[in-house]
Amino acid sequence: MAIAAPVQPSAKLPVSTLGIAKRSLLKFLRTPQLVVLGTIQGAMFLLIFRYVFGGAIGAGGMDYVNFLVPGFVTTGILFSGMGAATGVAEDLEQGFVDRLRSLPIPRSAVLAGRALADTAMQVWGLVITAAIGFAVGFRIHGSVAQALAAFGLLVLLGFAFEWLFITLGLFAGNAQAAQGLALLIFPLTFVSSAYVPVATMPGWLQAPAEHQPMTVMVDAVRALTQGPAAEAVLGHDAGYYVVRSLLWAAAIVVVFAPLAVARYRRG
Repeated sequence: MAIAAPVQPSAKLPVSTLGIAKRSLLKFLRTPQLVVLGTIQGAMFLLIFRYVFGGAIGAGGMDYVNFLVPGFVTTGILFSGMGAATGVAEDLEQGFVDRLRSLPIPRSAVLAGRALADTAMQVWGLVITAAIGFAVGFRIHGSVAQALAAFGLLVLLGFAFEWLFITLGLFAGNAQAAQGLALLIFPLTFVSSAYVPVATMPGWLQAPAEHQPMTVMVDAVRALTQGPAAEAVLGHDAGYYVVRSLLWAAAIVVVFAPLAVARYRRG
C-alpha cells in the first residue's frame, strides 16, 4: 500500500508570514474596542503615576516625569504582549489554527506572522503612550538620533517578548488560562527600575530587580532619552544598557521562538 507523501509548503515563508500578519492586523482594526480600551488604560495609569504617586517618589535627582515615562513606555511592552497570549489561545479554541495547519504554508509562518502583527500594534501603543508622556511634561534631553534609537529599541524588545507570550498562549490551551499565565510576567514591571530607583528597594529585593531584563531595558531607554543626567544617576552610559538589552532580547527569541514552533507543530 502506497503511503502519501507529506504535503510540502507551496507558499514561501515571507509571503505566508505577511499574509498571517495582515489577517491579525485586520482583526484588531475591526475591533475598535481593543484600540480605545488599550489607549484609555495606558493614559489612565500614566496619569495616576504622574500626578498621584509622583510627588511622593524620588528619582535620584531627575525630574520624576522624565524618570517615569521611559519606564512606563518600556513596561507597556509587557502589558500589550499579554494580549498576544490571549489571542493565540483564542485562535486555538476557535479552530482557526487547525485551518492554518491544513494549508500548504510553513508552520513557522503562522507564529512569525502573529509576532509581526502584534509588534505593529505595539508600535501604535508606543506612539500613543509617548504622546501622552509629552503632554504631562516629559521632555527629551538626549539627541534626536538617540531618541529614535530608543524607539527602535522598544520595537525590537516588543518583538522579542511577543515570542514569550505566543509560547504561553500555545501552552495555555484557552484564553482564560493564557491570561493567567501572562500575569505571571506582571511582577517584572514593578520589581524593576521602571517606577522607582532600585536603590530605594529593600536590600534583598535589589539583586533580583537589578538583574532582570526589564531593568536593563528601562535604563537603556532612559539613558538614550535623558542623556548625561540619566547616565549620572544610572552609573553607566547608554551603550552599556543598550548592548545588554539586545543580548536579553536575543536570548528571549532564541529560547521561546523554537519552543513556540515546536509546540505548534505538535498540535
